[in-house]
Amino acid sequence: MISTERISDLFVEVADTLVDEFDVIDFLHNLTVHAAGISGADAAGLMLTDQMGRLRFMAASNSNGETLELFQLQNSEGPCLDCFTTGEPVVNADLAHAADRWPTFAPRAIQLGYQSVHAFPMRLREHIIGALNLFGSADALFDAADVRVVQALADVATIALMQERTIRRAEELTEQLQGALTSRVVVEQAKGAVAALRGITTDEAFELLRRRARSSQKRLVDVAQAVLDEG
Repeated sequence: MISTERISDLFVEVADTLVDEFDVIDFLHNLTVHAAGISGADAAGLMLTDQMGRLRFMAASNSNGETLELFQLQNSEGPCLDCFTTGEPVVNADLAHAADRWPTFAPRAIQLGYQSVHAFPMRLREHIIGALNLFGSADALFDAADVRVVQALADVATIALMQERTIRRAEELTEQLQGALTSRVVVEQAKGAVAALRGITTDEAFELLRRRARSSQKRLVDVAQAVLDEG
C-alpha cells in the first residue's frame, strides 16, 4: 500500500527540480529511493532512452535494483522492457507465476528474494522516455489508487526530465548560433582583407577562401582566421 504521509513532500521535492539547479543523476537516484519508500517496495530501478532511442540503466535504489535492471537489458526481457514497449504499466506481477512471461528474468528476481514486480512508463502524453520498476520481497498488491499515485510520480518526473532536456538543447542551440555568428564575422573580415589585397570583389574573395578551405580540408573559419593572422 502507498504511504500517504510522504506523498506531498515527495511531489514538492520533484517539482522543485523544475526551478532549482538540476542534477540529473542525483534526481534519478532520489526518485528511485522515494518511489521505493512510498510504495513499500524493497528495490526500485529506472531506465531511460538514449539519443538513439535505446533503453539504458540510469538509477536504482540499491544494488539489487541495479542488478535486475541490467539483467533485463542484457537478456532483452522483463517488466521494464514490456512497460516501455507497450506504454502501459505492469502491475501486480507475481514472479512465482511469471516464468512463461519472463523465463529468464523471473527466476533471477526470485533468486534475489523478490516475489512481485511493478513497472510504470516514464511518459509525457505519447512520448515514452523510459520506465520505473518496483520490486517487492512480499506479494504486495497495488489497488487502482496506488497505481495512479505511482504513475503520477513517474509522470511528474518525466516532465522534469523533458524540461531539462529542452533547456539543454536550447542552450546548445544558442551556443551553436553564437559560434556561427562569431565565425561569420571572422569570414567577413577575411573576405574584405583578401579583396583589398588582391584587388578583387568580396564575392571572388569568398570563393577563394572556400577553395583554399576545401583543398586544405580545413574549416572555412580556420582559413579565414589564418588569413587575418597573416595580415
